[in-house]
Amino acid sequence: MAWRAARLVLLTAAVGLACGSQGDREPVYRNCVLGCEERNCSGNALKHFRSRQPIYMSLAGWTCQDDCKYECMWVTVGLYLQEGHRVPQFHGKWPFSRFLFIQEPASAVASLLNGLASLVMLCRYRTSVPASSPMYHTCMTFAWVSLNAWFWSTVFHTRDTDLTEKMDYFCASAVILHSIYLCCVRTVGLQHPAVASAFRALLLLLLTAHISYLSLIHFDYGYNMMANVAIGLVNLAWWLAWCLRNHRHLPHTRKCMLVVLLLQGLSLLELLDFPPLFWVLDAHAIWHISTIPVYVLFFRFLEDDSLYLLKESEAKFKLD
Repeated sequence: MAWRAARLVLLTAAVGLACGSQGDREPVYRNCVLGCEERNCSGNALKHFRSRQPIYMSLAGWTCQDDCKYECMWVTVGLYLQEGHRVPQFHGKWPFSRFLFIQEPASAVASLLNGLASLVMLCRYRTSVPASSPMYHTCMTFAWVSLNAWFWSTVFHTRDTDLTEKMDYFCASAVILHSIYLCCVRTVGLQHPAVASAFRALLLLLLTAHISYLSLIHFDYGYNMMANVAIGLVNLAWWLAWCLRNHRHLPHTRKCMLVVLLLQGLSLLELLDFPPLFWVLDAHAIWHISTIPVYVLFFRFLEDDSLYLLKESEAKFKLD
């Protein structure tokens, strides 16, 4: 649903990536990185670094320069703590303790668990809902789009690069737009397929334009944040309005309504921006963890609704 639209902290942090953060602007950090690169990242020193670097680190793309930034980050954090100052961010992110090659362990694991939940619910939906259900193919496509988004979220939190960052953002936008399309099909498209087809074309055009602008013209973090928040609010408002209108004669819509309200409440977690607990667990990771049961509940709603629509269509067919 709109569980990806609430990523305000991560997107705001990304703005910091473009402008620099307090930690990476510190002279002690910059001098540390320069000195480390001079000592370790050229000539025989670089060969020595590569020879002792674990294979999983090299396969994940961790370079000597990356290692210098990581080590100097902790040097700077230690100095801040000694002086009694608040922990700073570096390159738009809080300092995280790396586990093996995983840059943000808690968020990566939470994204993986969300992906596994997506896969389980996809399989459950395929098993319990016949393909003849009017919403079957739309819901299946939504499940695959969601699964793809959680895959790239896991990759991004494992290793933050320009490519993984863009794939994470673009796939998140695709999920929100497909949720809007899902709502359009459920509320309008079943009675007016031509309207749903035209709306799908419009959403695909918007997604293409969004990705093209960010990829080919300028990766504007502020614009990306506002665009995702805007379409996320449209998504939530549309689903909530439909649920309120139908909750009396469609009891299963209460699950959808609960999902909408939970997402609104849980999105506040993203506003609690704080340094990671134990250098692993930050507000964004907690938000990712909290979306797992919400996602399962939403798919339970889709399953119930699809079975209801199937029963309704079969009853109409018998009458005809």
